[in-house]
Amino acid sequence: MQSFPAMAADRRQTLGKTGEELACGELVRRGYAILERRYRTRYGEIDIIARADDTLVFVEVKTRAGDRYGGSLAAVTPRKQQQIIRVALDFLVRERIWDRPCRFDVVTVDFKKEEPCIEVYPHAFTA
Repeated sequence: MQSFPAMAADRRQTLGKTGEELACGELVRRGYAILERRYRTRYGEIDIIARADDTLVFVEVKTRAGDRYGGSLAAVTPRKQQQIIRVALDFLVRERIWDRPCRFDVVTVDFKKEEPCIEVYPHAFTA
């Protein structure tokens, strides 16, 4: 039998993966092309890397089951933004992308009601 912290972590991971799936679906519905998911480096992780027209979009997904720890958008703190920017720069260097416009979007997925509420915030922050 798993310990309580392990069960809580499993539940949190499942919630996060479900949120990412819903976010991808919403982004595709809006015309984004998904290029990468869960791009990891030593600096951290970007949930989704996508293309919207000619723009490369680095997407942070925040999923919440309630307001216990604050709203989803509030969880993208300045420190988290800096981490995402570092990972994005790593991606651009590794892929040798020098001349493409980029932006940072946030997708929030809230399960407070029966149906999940998915919001997309284009240009959520700048580098």
